[in-house]
Amino acid sequence: MDALLIAIVTWLSANFGLPPDYNLPNIAYLPGDEISEIRYSGVAAEKRREVVALYDDSTETILLTDDWAGQSPAELSVIVHEMVHHLQNRAGLRFECETAREELAYAAQGAWLELFGRDLESEFGLDPMTLKLATHCMPY
Repeated sequence: MDALLIAIVTWLSANFGLPPDYNLPNIAYLPGDEISEIRYSGVAAEKRREVVALYDDSTETILLTDDWAGQSPAELSVIVHEMVHHLQNRAGLRFECETAREELAYAAQGAWLELFGRDLESEFGLDPMTLKLATHCMPY
């Protein structure tokens, strides 16, 4: 896993301007419903989107579902997405709101998928409108 993470750090740095940081995150595997509970604590289950991974800033840990195997471009793109958050965290980058940091993560994930002739919509059902809502701060 370390070799994969190092390659992704290098790719993200070269292609998205993130500062390279080779202090790699921890990796943990949990059932998807536990990751969802962490991500959406306090949100009704019917309002939650499926969570395939999560990055914990405080412990510098990528949480993957326990069935993640890294055997497809889509599964690997999940690591790309979470590594963006790790590098953002390590660089001390701050954002207007929690969802604003998702914009670069989804852009990198999408670019990774494009290397394999795939995209976020076909692999994860993330159409342009859903991405816009998932990456921009919403006024309350």
